[in-house]
Amino acid sequence: MSKVYRSSKSPWILLLLLLAGGMAGSSLSGTLAEWLPFLAATSNIGLKPATLDLHFLSITFGFNLALGPVTALGLVLGYLVYRKV
Repeated sequence: MSKVYRSSKSPWILLLLLLAGGMAGSSLSGTLAEWLPFLAATSNIGLKPATLDLHFLSITFGFNLALGPVTALGLVLGYLVYRKV
């Protein structure tokens, strides 16, 4: 009988590490931007808010991602940590 290999890696852990890496990169970028102004350059990626109104329920969809060089590096480092765990 063949054994089934199940990965113990959870997508929630990946999401947590990506969020931590992105937040760390963003705060580091804000701190270092005084001395290295090119680190303050960001691109905004996202969807404008759209609202679904059903008279008894109103739901708003949308997101915005401000991605800078150090933030991207933090995301990559978060993914690499996930691969090592």
